[in-house]
Amino acid sequence: MTTMTEGSVREFKMPDVGEGLTEAEILKWYVQPGDKVTDGQVVCEVETAKAAVELPIPYDGVVRELHFSEGTTVDVGTPIIAVDVSGGAPAPAQAPAPAEQPAEQPTEQPTEKEQPKPEGRQPVLVGYGVSTSSTRRRPRKGPQIPVQEASSAIQGELNGHGAGAPVEQRPLAKPPVRKLAKDLGVDLATVTPTGPDGVITREDVHAAAAPPKTPEPVTEAPAAAAPSVAYDTARETRIPIKGVRKATAAAMVGSAFTAPHVTEFVTVDVTRTMKLVEELKQDPEFAGLRVNPLLLIAKALLVAIRRNPDINASWDEAAQEIVVKHYVNLGIAAATPRGLIVPNIKDAHAKTLPQLAESLGDLVATAREGKTSPGAMQGGTVTITNVGVFGVDTGTPILNPGESAILAVGAIKLQPWVHKGKVKPRQVTTLALSFDHRLVDGELGSKVLADVAAILEQPKRLITWA
Repeated sequence: MTTMTEGSVREFKMPDVGEGLTEAEILKWYVQPGDKVTDGQVVCEVETAKAAVELPIPYDGVVRELHFSEGTTVDVGTPIIAVDVSGGAPAPAQAPAPAEQPAEQPTEQPTEKEQPKPEGRQPVLVGYGVSTSSTRRRPRKGPQIPVQEASSAIQGELNGHGAGAPVEQRPLAKPPVRKLAKDLGVDLATVTPTGPDGVITREDVHAAAAPPKTPEPVTEAPAAAAPSVAYDTARETRIPIKGVRKATAAAMVGSAFTAPHVTEFVTVDVTRTMKLVEELKQDPEFAGLRVNPLLLIAKALLVAIRRNPDINASWDEAAQEIVVKHYVNLGIAAATPRGLIVPNIKDAHAKTLPQLAESLGDLVATAREGKTSPGAMQGGTVTITNVGVFGVDTGTPILNPGESAILAVGAIKLQPWVHKGKVKPRQVTTLALSFDHRLVDGELGSKVLADVAAILEQPKRLITWA
């Protein structure tokens, strides 16, 4: 028979699944208390500021407790699920105390031999961080002194005031909560904590920042509590700003007010490109692959970058340097139910046309399923946004932070066009290239856009220029 102890319970903490993310929202639990789990099994899906991610558990056991419900935003590093790794059934939250305690059995501290041996370092998943300690303290028996009282007594004696003298305590709060309080102008010393061990939570800060409510007169039949901000729900719908949409908004504002944007336009006859698309669809080498105009536009941009490599760069403000990239991670803007995301094709410059078609198809399918990983959206160098799928002629796209150029592709339409001296119906589109004018001047930007247009007008140049 296996006896379950506190040492057999593992607390799985919310990992940092991106780079420096401080919180994530629990979208869905795939397990419940009492369920058995195995190493690598997905237990929940969370949404960060970059993407929805499934979290696997790093050990075997039985789920003892889910600490948070679906829809809750949790700080990174906070335990979210408790798992009993002893193999036993889930134990009640608190074991009943014995009826009597023998008088001859004094309460003692565990001896050195009774202390549990340090456990070996648990396996760590990539990106989950490393535990700061490989051992766990055994709970001490006997009366416990509250942390704040003990700290007050010690500080009082050190300052010569005596154990009972009051000492000013620094409010307990995590770094993200302190930043939130600073942004809202809330003094943490005035906030009433509701978290465990007197820790101030995000909700406590928001409550302190909210304007005081006017007390309502008490009646015999009090009305239902009204929302903190009254508005007409029949005429308005309010959607919380969080997750991908919140991160996208912050990135776009930062980009628009940091990099001086310049946008140039060109209208192109893409009739021959559209014919090539139809030919490639029949080519056995492209069987089962996604072949569309975006594929050839992406390849044309990659060729233009090869001919004009300085466009593929970034501005390093801290180092006061222009960083020219010798690789192209090609971003493709994708509209998803969670908002706009821009995953990128790694090392797109080194891919053949069939390989680029395969990567583009995988990227789009993953984005539509909402399974794009944070890593797929990091490290982009140049982006394409296809607004033509919405019937729009073109736009003035905003740069992704850290990139120097973004190409917008408009709708391809049958229009009258002068071809070989005669007005004929031709397939025409408008391209718009936005670039960072700090490192890309008008000449370089114009050359890149002109090269893309020339390839799409005469796609045979893909062979001669590539």
